[in-house]
Amino acid sequence: MELAAALDFVRPRKNGVLVALKRDGRPQLSNITYTLGDDDVVRISITADRAKFVNLTRDPRASLYVTQDDFWGYVVLEGDVDLSPVAADPHDATVDELVEVYRAAVGEHPDWDEYRAAMVTDRRLVVRLRPVHAYGMA
Repeated sequence: MELAAALDFVRPRKNGVLVALKRDGRPQLSNITYTLGDDDVVRISITADRAKFVNLTRDPRASLYVTQDDFWGYVVLEGDVDLSPVAADPHDATVDELVEVYRAAVGEHPDWDEYRAAMVTDRRLVVRLRPVHAYGMA
């Protein structure tokens, strides 16, 4: 499957399964909400206390599995990830990026100050998956 066609399939959707690799090489799967920007980078908000953070820190290879509503069409994007710093201040660059991810995935938040504070409390960060290969049946 052409990467451009896969990105066209993934772009309008928001939910998928992120696949990271555990220490023993087995897949670790997480249901996630993502955004795919005009720069063709998938962005996902995660917390620093979850297995996917530990696994992606150790091994940056990841895949994103996205399905059609009827489940039969799907695309898998493969690539390496980079991780933003963990949010440390409500007005740092990580929280600014988390705001952008939220807006793209959900829309406007009713209280951005509360949201920004929660991102620091939750120890959130952004996973950036840069797809280099795709396969599937879309």
